[in-house]
Amino acid sequence: MRVVFFGTAEFAVPSLEALASGGHAIVRCVTQPDRPRGRGLRLEPSPVKQAALRLNIPLAQPERLSVSAVEDVQAQAGVAVAYGQLIRRDVLAHPAHGVLGIHPSLLPKYRGAAPVAWALLNGDTVTGMTIFRLNERLDAGEMVVQERVAIEPHEPADALTRRLAGLGAQCLLRALELIERGTAVSTPQDEAQATLAPKLTKAQGRIDWNAPAETIERIVRATIPWPGASTAWRGDTVKIWSAAAGCAGTQAPPGTVVAMDGGLLAVSTGQGVLQIAELQPSGGRRMTVKQFLAGHPIKEGERFA
Repeated sequence: MRVVFFGTAEFAVPSLEALASGGHAIVRCVTQPDRPRGRGLRLEPSPVKQAALRLNIPLAQPERLSVSAVEDVQAQAGVAVAYGQLIRRDVLAHPAHGVLGIHPSLLPKYRGAAPVAWALLNGDTVTGMTIFRLNERLDAGEMVVQERVAIEPHEPADALTRRLAGLGAQCLLRALELIERGTAVSTPQDEAQATLAPKLTKAQGRIDWNAPAETIERIVRATIPWPGASTAWRGDTVKIWSAAAGCAGTQAPPGTVVAMDGGLLAVSTGQGVLQIAELQPSGGRRMTVKQFLAGHPIKEGERFA
């Protein structure tokens, strides 16, 4: 099938690669313009552009997407994955079979920018992947393929996102095969079940030690890689990158360091203890507890705030 691909972020790369290796002709890859990145703010290509160059796929990088980016390629179908721009009605209507979207949730649950993070914040044990037909409403089009997947215990958002990116590529190929055969069934979403998953804010990464340890663990997992779970310590900010809730009880006030054992830092919470495995001091790098303690000695009874 002749496919035009819209994508920018790393999450979209497995789908682009799957299309290229799956016998489809990617007639054009539309991605965001190069943007300043890093401390030097040098112009850098998106992950999708880098993949497209490696795969010798024709590129377009419009600052503002219009039908002119696709009208000359005679695409049979479009695919949009983490593109980062609104795709207007005239562009959606151009491919003969419309444009498919790839969304890492069981739509209509968690429409929006951060479905993986919100699944973890809410303590879900199951999530999934949905291939759906894009329309002008946010993640609201008819569904073509949907697959459920279990969330692993203690799985952080970045790892779950990578796993879902691979699953999305597989589901995309299945959806295109159904469309080619003429056997695809488009199922409307149940609007009564729709929920939103807006982009996280920095404030959502701030730890309240009065919360249960299980809730704090969810925050740590959900905010990787951004904004990260943070807490105040000795007048500065420390980020916590890996932690697990423990059920051991303690009478110490929430935020108190109650033990340092086996490479873990145990901190009391409103309910239970949080076992910290990796953290990052302000201005420093991510490190294990053992590495952290070598340069930042902590005594039992000290408190995070």
